[in-house]
Amino acid sequence: MPYLSVNPATGLVEHSFEDHSPEEVDRRLTLAAGAFALWRTTPVVERARALTTVAELLEGEVPVIAEMLSREMGKTFAAAKGEVAKCAMTMRYYAEHGPAMLQEEEISSPATRSGVRYDPIGPVLAVMPWNFPLWQVIRFAAPALMAGNVGVLKHASNVPLSAQFLENLFLRAGLPEGCFVNLFIPGSRVAEVIKDERIAAVTLTGSEAAGRSVASAAGEVLKKCVLELGGSDPFIVGESVDMDNCIPLAVTGRVQNNGQSCIAAKRFIVVESRADEFIEKFSKAMDALVVGDPMNPATVVGPLVSQAQLDEVASQVDDAIAKGATVTAGGHKVEGAGFYYRPTVLTNVTDDMRAGTEEIFGPVAVVHRVKDLDAAIALGNATPWGLGSSIWATDADEQRKGIEDLDAGMVFVNAIVASTPELPFGGIKLSGYGRELSALGMREFTNIKTFYVA
Repeated sequence: MPYLSVNPATGLVEHSFEDHSPEEVDRRLTLAAGAFALWRTTPVVERARALTTVAELLEGEVPVIAEMLSREMGKTFAAAKGEVAKCAMTMRYYAEHGPAMLQEEEISSPATRSGVRYDPIGPVLAVMPWNFPLWQVIRFAAPALMAGNVGVLKHASNVPLSAQFLENLFLRAGLPEGCFVNLFIPGSRVAEVIKDERIAAVTLTGSEAAGRSVASAAGEVLKKCVLELGGSDPFIVGESVDMDNCIPLAVTGRVQNNGQSCIAAKRFIVVESRADEFIEKFSKAMDALVVGDPMNPATVVGPLVSQAQLDEVASQVDDAIAKGATVTAGGHKVEGAGFYYRPTVLTNVTDDMRAGTEEIFGPVAVVHRVKDLDAAIALGNATPWGLGSSIWATDADEQRKGIEDLDAGMVFVNAIVASTPELPFGGIKLSGYGRELSALGMREFTNIKTFYVA
């Protein structure tokens, strides 16, 4: 089955690529294994220089790369430019700070000298999603390559141009051939690649079902895996909220990337005393958003990635409406070509509705009103996922309670959840395990080797 690049703004196929044959996959894995033997011995200062070159290439081609992302995935041109810039920034971050993160550490013990080293482990398979076609990959690749590993990419089947671009990007930056290779293979062939002796570990960002499949295959051969899966992030509005600051960020938190982000705010949980004001202002702001061509500078919300994704979001909203939910903004598809859905706000959502228990991957917000902050946090935690969360309050005690009591890998206060190279990124419960970014993320794919000199 070919990889198809479909423009979500028009619904038209613009490019297609055939799957790699087993022989081609074998050739590429051999290249990766050979490159690792060379790259692992490359001095860290030279690895850092190569990452800086990658950043320079990205920075020099922002408009061209951003247009590719918009045409292939549907994100707005402004958001696409931001994604490219973030990738370049992260490359520079690891080029600058990576060498120190990898330094041998002395630890006091009965030995004359002892401590730990952080050695690379080999080719790492990255199974990546379509919603941030460059960032999700760079988030893995920058620390992994800096550590001396090499990357093998199995990208989502609907972003083949992005996958091909990334492979060429690292070659153009001067990394040895095989340091980063792309595989055009269907999901059904991922397990055999994981089990290949040339693959040392695997990382996946994607659905819970994909995470179970990858973890199972990795477990069979006892290989390390890092999983970043779905989320239904709570956005908790406390009594002391600064509403003027909160509302525009609530909108951004829900519709960023056209609502297709694992860390987007999805459940807005508001204490009763502030609920009427929040719902009125939030609904009005969501209703005012410009939906349209992602290349138009005025557009805030572009199309969903595919017809299937559009139909899924519409069915979740329609189910809620049929069972008694209230629509205070949006609630319908946009007529015409492309995969567009109006930004939507739902209230009076209950657990017998799909919108009450499922992650909605589109510009749809579910707003709950609760008695107080204790009830808000309890509802925020009443989910099988635990990726990100945020609490909106000016009172220090409310802020502290949110940080301490929310069950999530990340808690943001008066800010929407985001990823940044300085801080570890990841979740708990069905949102996965392991961490990306920061020194912790880099060391996930290293051999933390103890040494002891008597």
